[in-house]
Amino acid sequence: MRVLSGMRPTGKLHIGHLFGALSSWVELQEQGHDCFYFVADWHALTTHYNDTKEIVNNSIELVKSYLAVGIDPNKSTIFIQSEIKEHAELTLLFSMFVSVSRLERVPTYKEIKQQLSDKDLSNAGFLIYPVLQAADILIYRATGVPVGEDQVYHIELTREIARRFNYLYKEVFPEPEPILSKVPKLLGTDGRKMSKSYGNIIPLVANEETLKKMVMPMITDPARQRRTDPGNPEKCPVWDYHKAFGISKQDAEWVKDGCTNAKIGCVDCKKLLLKNMKERLEPIWERYNSLTDDYVKDVIVEGNKKARQVAKETMEMVRDAMQLDYNFLRK
Repeated sequence: MRVLSGMRPTGKLHIGHLFGALSSWVELQEQGHDCFYFVADWHALTTHYNDTKEIVNNSIELVKSYLAVGIDPNKSTIFIQSEIKEHAELTLLFSMFVSVSRLERVPTYKEIKQQLSDKDLSNAGFLIYPVLQAADILIYRATGVPVGEDQVYHIELTREIARRFNYLYKEVFPEPEPILSKVPKLLGTDGRKMSKSYGNIIPLVANEETLKKMVMPMITDPARQRRTDPGNPEKCPVWDYHKAFGISKQDAEWVKDGCTNAKIGCVDCKKLLLKNMKERLEPIWERYNSLTDDYVKDVIVEGNKKARQVAKETMEMVRDAMQLDYNFLRK
């Protein structure tokens, strides 16, 4: 199976990204799939077109994080979207037969406009970003796309576009399937949705002291106002973190019994969480800190070459199918 996925370079990653996407990317890689993982810098422009000064630096930072979590450039292709111009060409061709009304019905179109009401999102690029997303996937003829449930609709639109192209012209594109993984529910440190704008995230790359400062004040079960008050782990955000970071069966029983019967305090519970988080995150920190800028850039250059070759092959097939092949002029 050929797998395709990417992230927008809008800032440093947090642990929500680790469990929401990166862990499954590594797993798919290790299962032997042909994986293409990219930096979606053009997608960042759809909402950040008026603030581009950090996009390049954020893109390098994003690749560094990919490598730190275990994406292996010898097993997966890592590349920058805007470096492969065929994405733009295929987006343009797809846009010729995708109606405006169809794009306006995409659920996330109105949702994101409401969420980012302080931004002017009347630009055409924001409207057609699902078409660009379809091109990202289909230019590599990917058959599997790891996504969260909120992105399944976009994969269905990609399938529609592939079917429409194949019907109008010639069979070129497979219809990709969404690869859904169970994503742990991780709230921010203040009990609200994890968001950079709330300042309640835990960064993917930090250190033990920073981690402690973020974890120890975390909101817990509101029923536990005092140490002697019994609580319910299922109502505590810290418990969700325990499950995400692989708490052992023995420790899980200790937390459940200690919380529900007020045998332990929230501080004791968080100390155990810190231990497990450190064990999981410290290897990522070490790998991240060992990566040189030159190495990261070399990975990108090589990944771009591999991605570009596949994209060029696809576009040759597309031009042939659409009878837009002018190669005879170049002979």
